[in-house]
Amino acid sequence: MKEITYTILALLGIYLLIVALLFIFQRKLLYFPVPIDPAFSADEITIDNNGIALHGWVLHPGKSRALIYFGGNSEPIANRRDYFDSLFVDYSVYLINYRGYGNSQGQPSETALYADALAVYDHVRQQHDSISVYGRSLGSGVAVYLAALRPVDKLILLTPYDSITAVAQSVYPMFPIRYLIKDHFDSASLASEIDAPVLITSAGLDRVIGLRHTLALRREFTRAKVDYVQIEGAAHNDVTEFPQYREAVARFIAEN
Repeated sequence: MKEITYTILALLGIYLLIVALLFIFQRKLLYFPVPIDPAFSADEITIDNNGIALHGWVLHPGKSRALIYFGGNSEPIANRRDYFDSLFVDYSVYLINYRGYGNSQGQPSETALYADALAVYDHVRQQHDSISVYGRSLGSGVAVYLAALRPVDKLILLTPYDSITAVAQSVYPMFPIRYLIKDHFDSASLASEIDAPVLITSAGLDRVIGLRHTLALRREFTRAKVDYVQIEGAAHNDVTEFPQYREAVARFIAEN
């Protein structure tokens, strides 16, 4: 009997230790800052947000329309230059590193990324007649937040989720994630505030953002016209390489 009691206590101790580690290191599991490629060359820009310098680049400067891009959690956004050069040649494309990523100062968090998104938008708005927003994976939560608080012409969401809380809970179902998590990125609660045209794309073989999380978000866009596309055979990281996805984006831009 004592052996059973000791075993139960040991297992409980291990469980509580894992819970504690998940709580302490959760932002290291969510954010993966990447350095910039020193060989990358484009028009550089620095935007100040209350003393935090956010560094990035502008592709095709001087256009009347602008696109602000929010990338994935470990995405070197400079690597997307060919993609934006081919699809968004009529837009000035703003690739701004999250704080803590590349040469941007500070440490990432939900509150910080939201505040930075507003600062970037307000800076860009001074120079462009219209602004569209594009969010991929982690960045979809930032893009939805921005589109809910600022007027945007178009909203493009690639492999988005209803909330990081829901995604994390599905990855760690045996732990009380919803009570531990600090950065919720609750896009589902903001979607009904958006009335701009929205393109949502999922990847058929996505093992990072489950399809049900993307579809749950889609249902919450009650005021917006939503185009939904699922790219069969695509995984989370290679979906932009599929011609079907590029065609969907080009069609969305042209029709809206």
